[in-house]
Amino acid sequence: MIAILGAGKMGEALLSGVLRAGRRPSELMATVRREERGALLRERYGIEIVSNEEAAAKAGTLVLAVKPQDMGALLDEVGAHVPPGRLVVSMAAGITTPFVEQRLPAGVPVVRVMSNTPVHVDEAMSVISAGAHAGEEHLKLAEELLSPVGKVLRIPESLQDGATALSGSGPAYFYYLVEAMVDAGILLGMPRAAALEMVIQSAVGAAVMLRDSGEHPVLLREAVTSPGGTTIAAIRELERHGVRAAVLEAIEAARNRGRELAGG
Repeated sequence: MIAILGAGKMGEALLSGVLRAGRRPSELMATVRREERGALLRERYGIEIVSNEEAAAKAGTLVLAVKPQDMGALLDEVGAHVPPGRLVVSMAAGITTPFVEQRLPAGVPVVRVMSNTPVHVDEAMSVISAGAHAGEEHLKLAEELLSPVGKVLRIPESLQDGATALSGSGPAYFYYLVEAMVDAGILLGMPRAAALEMVIQSAVGAAVMLRDSGEHPVLLREAVTSPGGTTIAAIRELERHGVRAAVLEAIEAARNRGRELAGG
């Protein structure tokens, strides 16, 4: 039995992905804050909606999908009800495994996860890290849980804040670039819809080539960049305006902000 505690947007996306992968509704339960939200999930997926305490006591795997600022209160509520041996998966950004472990019975295995919004279309990037009491079997269970909604990668927990900045926030950087490219198309006289369609398909095609070709991104970029051509003229302007340095600094700033939020 899997329980998703805090079935908001990310929790629901994981829930629907697990069901699409073949789990039965009877194998899942969820907790929510609002009664109307619970009724919606029950009607939509046929799952049981329970209290946090009941989920903690019954489920073999607990997925903590609440916001980081709500994690402490949730753990205080359910800690006494979590039996030893239960797997606890934390999906809250910035919340460390020691933070979770200290609020649960001794020895409970905890796996920390950072995923991103493409979980909604089964193309998430989820990175996982084992806590002090989580072993290979617990990491495998977490991978089985998350793999229906995207790719899963194991990393040391010391890199989780960086992963949050790089892939957790990553989709927003791409949307930002798409927005800028569409504006450029409009500046060049194109209708917005046409510019958006061109940019989206270019992004999808480039991503698929990058994923499937196995080539380094530098080589793929060079293949488009003819001597004295249009692409190198554009690249020169990007370099002149320090776009590469801005990206490095932006992602570092996101990492630092994540640490601040976790500490606060």
